Amino acid sequence: MSATRTQLRSARRVVVKLGTGVVTHDGEGVALGRLHGIVEDLARLRASGTEVLLVSSGSVSMGAKALGLSERPRSLGVRQACAAVGQGQLLSLYSQAFGQLDVTVAQVLLTQDDLRDRDRALCLRTTLLRLLELGTVPVLNENDSVSVRELVEHRKETLQGFGDNDGLSALVAVAIDADALVLLTDVDGLHTANPSLDPDAQRIESLQGIDEATRRRARGGSATGTGGMASKLGAAALATDAGIPTLIVDGKAPAIVSRVLAGESVGTAVWPRDRKSSRRRHIAVAAPHRGALVANPGALEALRAHKASLLPVGVVEVHGTFARGDVVELRDGSGRVHGRGLVNYDADACRAIAGQQSTEIAGILGYRGYDAVITRDNLALTDV
Repeated sequence: MSATRTQLRSARRVVVKLGTGVVTHDGEGVALGRLHGIVEDLARLRASGTEVLLVSSGSVSMGAKALGLSERPRSLGVRQACAAVGQGQLLSLYSQAFGQLDVTVAQVLLTQDDLRDRDRALCLRTTLLRLLELGTVPVLNENDSVSVRELVEHRKETLQGFGDNDGLSALVAVAIDADALVLLTDVDGLHTANPSLDPDAQRIESLQGIDEATRRRARGGSATGTGGMASKLGAAALATDAGIPTLIVDGKAPAIVSRVLAGESVGTAVWPRDRKSSRRRHIAVAAPHRGALVANPGALEALRAHKASLLPVGVVEVHGTFARGDVVELRDGSGRVHGRGLVNYDADACRAIAGQQSTEIAGILGYRGYDAVITRDNLALTDV
């Protein structure tokens, strides 16, 4: 067991992506035994305190089977119809399987715009984190019934948006500041050559980032999904650029996610080149700030000592002009900067609710989007 792998033992928030080849028997029917085994594994992790988000493919294949289609449809409209039928079946399957283990699931369907638009991405992050706090396992998928990129383009673009559920899982991992991304597929990681063609092909145990030579190793795609190894390497590149280790492993192996998080040498581990890169580092250093909030000493102590969110009652001054979702500095009365965060209200709204209780927000603004001006998950404090 390498020293690097042992770092996965401390992972407390994990995004797990299931490919179509894992969910189904080569696209011909749900692999119930395998799927229930994965659900049991994830439920055990959840019971031990690990937060798990599940991104699952398989809706188009399940819908096609339910509609009596003999092969994966080529028509965009038919594929979208298959997704509409299959998505409900997929969620029902997960709901029943997790429910038998006293775990509640929550369905979240996404489009590219949900992660490209700043306000919607902020709302999505808040929703997912609250679902995790409530003990659920969010089950995410691209909303194929209204999205066309995954169904048509098959990865013609890079992961600036997402063209399949590999890319979606990476973007979600970045959005929620996950500790690890685990991609379950039908092969045991990246190999030196195509293992189905070359018996001497060797599994690559780990990579430091994704370079062009590594991308050239990946060819083609899976028969049942829109991904393939190239797609997974693209997702790994996006996640590791944000400081999130990514594991490409065989989803058919028993208790595979638990084994990954125990540090076992399975699949291919892709490690970030820059260990310090993360969402909070971006907030703290890279993103430009648009203004500042001055907090009272009690609020600053609560943020520092109790990992609290910044509530309106703790704000005494608002400086500058900024929009909801912008990065603002957090200062004390003397002007010293204590951190930075993504603000939940624009500058005018912050001025209106400064010093007030959260219960007064709706009466002042006419709406109540958040109890906090800056939630703890979107706050990067400076070191003391």
